[in-house]
Amino acid sequence: LDVRTPEEFAQGHLEGALNVDVSAPDFADRVGELDRAATYAVYCRSGNRSAAALAEMAELGFTDSHHLGGGIGAWQSAGHPVVR
Repeated sequence: LDVRTPEEFAQGHLEGALNVDVSAPDFADRVGELDRAATYAVYCRSGNRSAAALAEMAELGFTDSHHLGGGIGAWQSAGHPVVR
């Protein structure tokens, strides 16, 4: 789950990622439509926004959500691919 802006998402994201902007006013509504029992890796650019998203998801009852530490920047630095 990529919680960056749509513009950031378009610049490159993890394959198969769903983009739900944590800054958007409808974040809780959009994320609330997802399966609360599914497993999610949540990330942003560096980790700050994803931490906020994870807290909100926990309040909504998500039970298997994980922080991708360091965000997409750390992912790319480790040599992992992104798609556009």
